[in-house]
Amino acid sequence: MTVPARPRGAPAAKDRAPAPPGRRRGLRAALTVAVAVCAAAVAVVAGVGLVRSAGAGQPAKHGAAAGSAAAKSAIEGSGKAGPATGKAALPPLSPTQLAGQRVIYSYTGLTPPANLLRWIRAGKVAGVIFFSGNISSQAQLATVAAELDRANASPKNPLRHYPLLLMTDQEGGLVRRLPGAPDESERQIGETPHPAVAAKAAGRGAGQNLTGARLNVNLAPVLDVYRTPGDFDDQFGRSYSTSPHKVSYLGAAATAQNTDERPVTLDVPLATLRGTDEYPYRAAIRAGVKLVMVSWAIYPALDPGRPAGLSPAIVGGELRQRLGFTGVTITDALEAGALKAYGTTRHRATVAAGAGMDLILCSAQRPGQGYQARIALSKDYRHGSLDQAAFRAAVQRILALRASLRH
Repeated sequence: MTVPARPRGAPAAKDRAPAPPGRRRGLRAALTVAVAVCAAAVAVVAGVGLVRSAGAGQPAKHGAAAGSAAAKSAIEGSGKAGPATGKAALPPLSPTQLAGQRVIYSYTGLTPPANLLRWIRAGKVAGVIFFSGNISSQAQLATVAAELDRANASPKNPLRHYPLLLMTDQEGGLVRRLPGAPDESERQIGETPHPAVAAKAAGRGAGQNLTGARLNVNLAPVLDVYRTPGDFDDQFGRSYSTSPHKVSYLGAAATAQNTDERPVTLDVPLATLRGTDEYPYRAAIRAGVKLVMVSWAIYPALDPGRPAGLSPAIVGGELRQRLGFTGVTITDALEAGALKAYGTTRHRATVAAGAGMDLILCSAQRPGQGYQARIALSKDYRHGSLDQAAFRAAVQRILALRASLRH
């Protein structure tokens, strides 16, 4: 599905380059790729299939990271070749550890805080997202990633054999956390005489760049189809084209509003959502996308009452049943202004999990935000407020994704 995507949310404008108004929107379509990402076709890197541009060749295999594509849109997508459908056998885990495997954490500054490292050693962390304020250079970030990996390898961690999901937004053009490739925006790639070649080069460049920093998930490229010149996606070069066919071939989605700041309702007819905005996602899912991001916009044609990422009708119905996605879902920024009516971090996390979201993205750059989400998920799991079988199935999907990133 489609819906504007924006650079990841909450964290300050400096993380947007030059920060577009907000993070992501409704059904965002952002193919998240790490390691060798090429705008929109499918390839396998370090065991993970990447969404890249059709016609782009197989990306070179790079040692440290694997890719994951996230499509930003009502149904934001991200993935690798071959959905993470295989169920990883769960080792004995406490409710707190099970809950932690559904949370992506963030922090402020260049050094990981002691509490985050402690939680990683204890098997209570699925991954970490990095913003510009966490990065001074590729080498510095690689050192941090190595520190996180060492913590994850602790004998006290029952999930030490599963790599952490270490992610960032490296879309290209104005939206980059790391200096370097890809230099071109999606719009620039879409306008080149040979876009598939340009997309392949951008994907390889991003993959090599993130691999050098020891990251394994890139929340890009965006699969939104922009509507008019100068709208949100087009203004920052975050969409390949106004053509859903071209976007499905290269990558992107829909409106100039930002759910990071306030609630957004996209009153798009159902036929348009399914015929235009979902088109790139169908192609990505067929290609084996493993990770899909669902944003916070409200789509009355699909669910008039809830943001996409809190809607069982959209997550379980439209994305999983209708479009056939079997991989991992991840929320947009949990601290987004669009969720103001949904109260605390704890409440938002449990509502999202109840709607079918697998990973909860806590990107306010405070480890305590992830802690609050974990505590709430653990409590509702123990008390049965969240279906325990569905909860464990979500963790199995996440672990299957992480296992695919081993190298």
